[in-house]
Amino acid sequence: MRWSRWVYLLVAAVLLAACSGGSGAPTGTLTPAAASAGAPTAAVPAGLVPAGLTVPAGLGAAPLDAPREALVPPGWSVSVFARVPSARLAVWAPDGALLVSVPEEGRIVRLAPDGRGTATGTELLRGLNQPHGMTFAGATLYVAQSDRVDAYPYADGRAGAPRPVVTGLPDAKSPDLRGRYAHALKSVTVGPDGAVYVSVGSTGNISADDLTADPPRASILRVPPGGGAPEPFAVGVRNGTGLAIAPDGSVWTAVNNRDDIPYPFDRPYGETSGSARGEVIEEYVRNHPAEALARLTPGRNLGWPYCNPDADVEPGVAGSAQDLTDVPFTRDVETNPDGAALDCAALPPVEQALPGHSAPLGLAFVDGGLPGDFARGALVGVHGSWNASPPRAPEVSFFPWRDGGLGPQQTLVGGFQGTDGSRWGRPVAAVAGPDGAVYVTDDEAGAVYRVAPSWR
Repeated sequence: MRWSRWVYLLVAAVLLAACSGGSGAPTGTLTPAAASAGAPTAAVPAGLVPAGLTVPAGLGAAPLDAPREALVPPGWSVSVFARVPSARLAVWAPDGALLVSVPEEGRIVRLAPDGRGTATGTELLRGLNQPHGMTFAGATLYVAQSDRVDAYPYADGRAGAPRPVVTGLPDAKSPDLRGRYAHALKSVTVGPDGAVYVSVGSTGNISADDLTADPPRASILRVPPGGGAPEPFAVGVRNGTGLAIAPDGSVWTAVNNRDDIPYPFDRPYGETSGSARGEVIEEYVRNHPAEALARLTPGRNLGWPYCNPDADVEPGVAGSAQDLTDVPFTRDVETNPDGAALDCAALPPVEQALPGHSAPLGLAFVDGGLPGDFARGALVGVHGSWNASPPRAPEVSFFPWRDGGLGPQQTLVGGFQGTDGSRWGRPVAAVAGPDGAVYVTDDEAGAVYRVAPSWR
């Protein structure tokens, strides 16, 4: 038993080291092998080790009724904090409770830590319209529903009467959409000046009419401090579910980009003969476009649906390594073949990105409280692909905060996907708790995990 465990750990360490850029690739760069591999999604820190998931009594319903392992930094532990079916985004309340949104059930759940590493759950709000993103500004709780944002006074573990911040946001019930809305869930954050930012996803994959709708979709809207009509703050944001304020007060978003992207270059691809331009090629689709993690400024355009972040070191070359830092844009051959719709070369590069079809969802910043290299930076819940082959693995990613920006992607928590592509969980959001642990929501397993460093 001891020998087999030692071998298992050695093999795991070797595999992780192989994904860490140790082959000479720059940090934040995917080698050709990594770009086409199954489970790895990023430059994984070589020090991650397997840790068995601790499941307290009464919290072992499927799929956590079988032994599960995650990959975490040495000395860290991972346990089930609570079971919340279809758990999505999360935020810490001023009273030390963790609030979790459940859009499918129209509820916000309040999880009060019980001092034993688990929580007592109660219903904070119910009867809402797909509540998703939440944030606090002082003692005021902001909740983004699919059609509105409201502000609630919060005290003594209860939410008071809501105050509308913005109403009439587009969702599947909007008359002009007639039920056609693929990205109705919205996120919200509040800037240091009191301005409210809300993500409004696109109707579909390449629905360009979203950009001229009123209010615009595929955008981040800004409500001025003190209230008023929302205005576009950033556009061309296909589905910016990740939305948060960085330590310097800037607004950042993590974006789910388009599917089934046709090959945009007038040349052969791989072993094909003749031009592959306009063809939907599975190998190319899997790695393109990159999923943006971008700092937003007034009027910034993230390209969709006319320009796609292209992380290839050799654009258009099969098997090219990918550099996921300062990612430029390539024209979308389906919507912008001659560049007339948008000049992609004029768009500022994306600060950081995740590999294609990673599906980043929750975004939260850490500004102290976690140990070592994780003390300051961004936590991203990576949901994993839904249609890529082989599939992108779910994980919790970390991007270190450096000089007013973010460094390359690292994996903080992995191991949710096996080498055969099977999964036992899919993280949605990760937030640092007041106790120095990271709390991760998982809508597939219906769980909230507590990932704690050894000194917590």
